[in-house]
Amino acid sequence: MQARTQKKEFKVGDKAVYPAQGVAEVISIEEKDIAGNRQKFYILRILGTDRKIMVPIKNAKSVGLRPPISESEIQEIFVILKEQTITFDNQTWNRRYRGFMDKIKTGSVFDVAEVMRDLYRLQAEKSLSFGERRMLETARALIVKEIAISRGKDEENVRYEIEQIFATN
Repeated sequence: MQARTQKKEFKVGDKAVYPAQGVAEVISIEEKDIAGNRQKFYILRILGTDRKIMVPIKNAKSVGLRPPISESEIQEIFVILKEQTITFDNQTWNRRYRGFMDKIKTGSVFDVAEVMRDLYRLQAEKSLSFGERRMLETARALIVKEIAISRGKDEENVRYEIEQIFATN
């Protein structure tokens, strides 16, 4: 499962997903001199935190900047979340945490969905560490925000829809 290829250029007002930060809005496109080089940058505002990020347009694809997911990709996420055959080896929590963090940093919404699913399933078996609980919240927030933006729905409705997957499994 791979997200569709990135568009070449974003326009002001477009939504874009920045890895591990979530959905952002392109608030401007500016030229700046950095170390003697004149470059164009996307100025992004992360939705929900109002954090601003500058991304060189020429590096947008390599840093993982991508458009929000489509409805068919949302359906793939629900398939991932519903998977039951998850086995956990006896790794220490910090080794698991590093593996999960690496997946979140990829920027792939499918990897983030796997982290969320695995942490939900693990939570049913034993207590999560503080870091794992925070990571579960991060993964859930990234998934919920992107689905809500893609569908034009309220985040609370999306959160409820996802919670129902885990309530019935």
